Amino acid sequence: MKALLCKEFGTPDKLLIEEIASPKAGAGQVVISVKACSANFPDVLMIQNLYQFKPPLPFSVGGEVAGIIKEVGEGVKHLSIGDKVIALCGWGGFAEEVVVDARRCVPLPVSMDFTVGASLLYNYGTSYHALKDRAGLKSGETLLVLGAAGGVGLAAVELGKLMGAKVIAAASTEEKLAVCKEKGADFLINYSKEDLKEKIKEITEGRGVELVYDPIGDRYTEPALRSMAWKGRYLVVGFAGGEIPKVPLNLALLKGCAIVGVFWGSFTEKETQKSRENLIELANFYAEGKINPHIYKTYSLNEAPQALWDLMNRKVIGKAVILIDQPSVVAANLSAPKNEKQEVPYTQTEKGVIFHQLSGLKSFKGKALGTSDWLVVSQEMINNFAKATLDSQWIHLDEERARKESPFGKTIAHGLLTLSLMPQFLYQLLQIEEAKMSVNYGSNKVRFITPVPAGSRIRMKATLKEVEEAAQGIKLFIDASIELEGAEKPACVAELISLVY
Repeated sequence: MKALLCKEFGTPDKLLIEEIASPKAGAGQVVISVKACSANFPDVLMIQNLYQFKPPLPFSVGGEVAGIIKEVGEGVKHLSIGDKVIALCGWGGFAEEVVVDARRCVPLPVSMDFTVGASLLYNYGTSYHALKDRAGLKSGETLLVLGAAGGVGLAAVELGKLMGAKVIAAASTEEKLAVCKEKGADFLINYSKEDLKEKIKEITEGRGVELVYDPIGDRYTEPALRSMAWKGRYLVVGFAGGEIPKVPLNLALLKGCAIVGVFWGSFTEKETQKSRENLIELANFYAEGKINPHIYKTYSLNEAPQALWDLMNRKVIGKAVILIDQPSVVAANLSAPKNEKQEVPYTQTEKGVIFHQLSGLKSFKGKALGTSDWLVVSQEMINNFAKATLDSQWIHLDEERARKESPFGKTIAHGLLTLSLMPQFLYQLLQIEEAKMSVNYGSNKVRFITPVPAGSRIRMKATLKEVEEAAQGIKLFIDASIELEGAEKPACVAELISLVY
């Protein structure tokens, strides 16, 4: 049989289609002839060795399939050869056949085709478990869904509305929000243009939201947590935005709210019967016309790496599905040479963006580059900066006096020290493979808002604001904000200007 294999960890262009031996059903297992398999964000993480589950190399990704039972193992009574099923296999679905625990199979409803079948379990299963089992969503409550146009986010919008919630959908483009509106969202927030916290306050008239569904994490978590209503529930579903947020836990105390983890994969293994009941309920919802997965695009098995690229580059709205029997003009050997990989203008990683082509910069205009790692601003760093700039003010250098006289109780970093760290942070967030060199050209609109005491941790968030042609290269305008851990307001904001040659 054919399978798309991950033989070394990395990006989707490293995946290879090969002929391998067909799997055999052991006791309690079935072999499924795969007709469709969805692509999900955990697949992207798995091929990079970044996911919680780590199958041994080589392996195929694809944890959600629809197909026909080919072989039944010993002890399996409720399934027969020829049955059409949908199943959770964890991985292995990007192949013509896959072996699955029979308990993780559900009959494919008569009204459902294979494409929809492969789109139902993971996204709707995760979101239904989150809203029903973990949060106990009640009719009339206000639900905020972050990353609302992604697979699990869109399912949460649809299910939240079905369960009687007032749904606020938050996403990064108008195109994505339009789909959320079609799925029933009552209010829309474009958090690439609007202040998330202020918009929530406006929509809820200051009351806050009873429930937050967060599959993205990163910079959106803290403002959403600050927008919780009393005794609200904050669902931690995933971190597709890249950064795993570190939030001030005093917010949970002040809001009287619960921060609730949602790990659907473990739920399906540890509470198999309850998970199966949920999946049957979801199948009935579909049969009754109450839910309907939004299919972004279908791909052949040969094109499956492109589906993963599309997920990585945040193009997918709803669900990407691999149709195993679908013919394709794409070459069977997907071990693309370097110049073939360049067809993808950029790749978003956990820490930032890698631009494979200079042209990719223009297509990324207006989007967030990401969030840097935290950096401790030590007293030694402050001393060295003061020495280099001949600035001997006691507020920076005299720790004893600062403890007694400073309103901050510590020495503080010079504002220009904070500004000078921005290029270092930017190197983490922005890589340009075609660039021969880049020059930090200057900065505009610099403001120092919150002092940075010695020993504090800071990090930078950045957005590519504008891209202009220059005489010998490209000029980038980047909106940058230095966050101070535990502070509501940033330490410094500025517009950075870089020249790329």
